[in-house]
Formats: sequence, structure tokens, C-alpha cells
Amino acid sequence: MAQEKKTTQTKEVRAIPVKLEIRASEGDESKRTITGAIKYDTDSADMRDWYGDTIVEQISAGAFTDSLAARQVVGLWSHDTSQVLGNTKSGTLRVMDSLKELRFELDIPNTTVGNDAWELIQRGDVDGVSFGMRVTKDKWSSEKRDDKRIYKRLILNAELYEISPVAFPAYPANEVSARSLDDFKASEKRAADQYEKEKMLIELDLIG
Repeated sequence: MAQEKKTTQTKEVRAIPVKLEIRASEGDESKRTITGAIKYDTDSADMRDWYGDTIVEQISAGAFTDSLAARQVVGLWSHDTSQVLGNTKSGTLRVMDSLKELRFELDIPNTTVGNDAWELIQRGDVDGVSFGMRVTKDKWSSEKRDDKRIYKRLILNAELYEISPVAFPAYPANEVSARSLDDFKASEKRAADQYEKEKMLIELDLIG
């Protein structure tokens, strides 16, 4: 059983293990750019909710289309809003949306935070991307895998706020606490209870 639903979630942060590409323009040391991509329709690493259940997410192609047309996206250093690296409004952050991925190019500024970020990225100390979003529509399903129930979340629509280079590019545990998952679990329980009730009535009719 799958359940598609509009949501009113608060901002969620996801980190993904993406190898950042770096390039500096020849003859212009101030032109330093990092690139990376968020892959669509690809399973995330396993996550867990507050109850210990295993969750896998996918971002559907086109999930950010409406958001990109309506709002700007900022590039931040490790999600710190006081350490801005770029912005789509000024063109120092460029976001290219396709059916396979959301690719970005971020020009690193000649500032203290920008120079520190560039040094750490060049050294390989920071090699991943994290992004902040608010999911507005998702679809849940569940399946059995190795005698364990796995909950799958397909993100259909989301508002993209920011993209950040980060040092720990992995989905952390206990990161998902979405109300929509609780609603899906409740609907699964109601369906199971209804099935058992109908099964019992059929058995009573057969006995009678």
C-alpha cells in the first residue's frame, strides 16, 4: 500500500556523498568553482526515525522544479547562514535541473570563509554536499526486506533553500521524524485491523 500526501513539514537537511569537482580559471585565481549534483530517483543510504524503523528516500525527478522557478537558493558554508558562499540571485550559484539530477556550480568568494572553504575542499577535508529543503508532497510505501520492514519515502515536491559543502556527507541516523510517516503507519494499521475484522467475519459466516 502506498500513500501520497501533501505535507507541511519543517525544513529538513539531507547530506549526500558527492565527490565535489573543483576548478580554478587559468590566469584568474579569484575564479574558483565547485560543482556537484543531487541524483534523482536514487535510493538514499538507510536512515532511521525516532522509533528505530529503517527508512529509504528517493527524490523524484522534477521535485524542485516549482521551487526553482519561484525562489532563490543560497550556497552556505556548512549550513551557516552567516557564512554565505553564493546565491542564485546574483549568479554566483547556478543550478541546472534535468531528469537525472540537480547539478550546481558554486563560485567560491575571495573572503575569509571562502578562502577557508576552498582550502579545505582542495585538501579533501570537505568532500560532500548537503542541502536544505521543505517537503511539500511525498508518497510512502513499505516492503519486507530480510525479514525486516523498510519504509520508502518518495519526495514528489519540495522547496529547495540552500546547498552547502560539508565535511560529513552521509545521511545521519535519527534524521527523519516526518509527521507524514506517522500518518502512513497509522493508515497501515487501520488497513490491517480492517483486514483482520473482515477475515474474522468471513470465518464466523463459514462456521455458522
